[in-house]
Amino acid sequence: MKNLKYERIASNHKAEESRVKNAVIAFLSGGVLGFVAEWLVVFYTNCFEISRSDASTLMIVSFIFVASLFTALGFFDKLVNRFKCGLLIPITGFAHSMTSSAMDYKKEGLIYGIGMNIFKLAGCVILYGVVAAWFFGMIRYFIGGAS
Repeated sequence: MKNLKYERIASNHKAEESRVKNAVIAFLSGGVLGFVAEWLVVFYTNCFEISRSDASTLMIVSFIFVASLFTALGFFDKLVNRFKCGLLIPITGFAHSMTSSAMDYKKEGLIYGIGMNIFKLAGCVILYGVVAAWFFGMIRYFIGGAS
């Protein structure tokens, strides 16, 4: 009975969240992020006279650096609250999860703090990414051969 009463009281005070509005914001902010990524690739290609593949790698490194820097400075979370998953889905979310874990445990030292906890949030992403890559690689191998 107490749980029902609590749920009723909590639902009266819960902030309303518009899923459609959040989806539009995430779509637009992700689109802007994609536009910036493409602009960086073109910039690196023209500025450094390198291949598009190498410029893409530099763009990813740039995004990782900026996301980690903004996390360390303490305002990446505020950007995510404003721009929703448009910032978390790309590589920036992965960089944020690793940097925030490292920042949370930095007082415990390099080994027992940062070293042991840096993959705390990102570890499951790495694990299931590797498992999924292996699984789909096996499917491709058995269906299409080893080409």
